[in-house]
Amino acid sequence: MKLFFLTFGILISLASCTTSSQNTEEDRVVKVLTEGESDAELAAKVKVFEAEQRMLKESKTTFILDKQLHDFGVVKPESENTCKFKVTNTGNKPLIIDKVSASCGCTTPHKPERPILPGKSDYIEVGFNPKPGQLGEITKTVTVEANTEPLITEVQIKALVK
Repeated sequence: MKLFFLTFGILISLASCTTSSQNTEEDRVVKVLTEGESDAELAAKVKVFEAEQRMLKESKTTFILDKQLHDFGVVKPESENTCKFKVTNTGNKPLIIDKVSASCGCTTPHKPERPILPGKSDYIEVGFNPKPGQLGEITKTVTVEANTEPLITEVQIKALVK
């Protein structure tokens, strides 16, 4: 991530060749990220960053989910509920799920730790533990970030908490 900001800062500073004395946010980012490094060191970091970006673009794949929504039906507050979303790699490169996150603390998703090879499947497991004050129809979103285009895919869970 630091390398991203470093490259961003370098590009900003190269693109804006002004002599303004104002200390902009971009200038501060560049200064913090490049402090104490020679031009050769910075150029080497930029080359590594560009190579990583090319590799990421070349390693994009596709996947399908067995469902976009899981309905738990009627559940009680403080109950533990789990479901799985089956993920199948439909591309020709390994599928790497970088991150799964939930829209609420009562929802806890878990991603596969290993890449999913082409043609193979694995699961994203989602736990739902409604709090005592969470009554009624509840819908939560789980965001999946992977080496795909688009980068982000969403699935949902829902329940009627009584």
